[in-house]
Amino acid sequence: MCADNVIISIKGKQIYAESSPDEIELVTAGTLKQESGGKYSISYQESELTGLEGTTTRLLIDGGKVTLLREGSINSQMVFEEGRRHLSMYETPYGALSIGVNTRRMRSTVDDKGGDLEIDYAIEIDNLLAGQNLFRMNVKKNPALPQ
Repeated sequence: MCADNVIISIKGKQIYAESSPDEIELVTAGTLKQESGGKYSISYQESELTGLEGTTTRLLIDGGKVTLLREGSINSQMVFEEGRRHLSMYETPYGALSIGVNTRRMRSTVDDKGGDLEIDYAIEIDNLLAGQNLFRMNVKKNPALPQ
């Protein structure tokens, strides 16, 4: 498939104990590819809006498991699996952190035509709850391209 074959709408909400919720909304062009074994890959360039400019984000959807990979100005890998906790490394400008990702709920309808992905998860830093996150993504074919 060609580059930027889909339009990706992302809504993220982070809830921290000490402050008001932080919400972000992003619409960007990206790519959707069907990988071997029924997996789907979604990738896009982060922007200034997300604070991750110069970073490529790739989500690999494999049944009940989603792996988020970031490469560029920030490098990280996070694994989401409903009802499970995964340890991940998260690189920041100040050094790498080991974080726990505890996925409470995950739903995906993504196929070769697009679809929705929703992940409700908690992040722990040094085994302490750092925040609750709700991530929603909608992927649809780019209407400017031939179908």
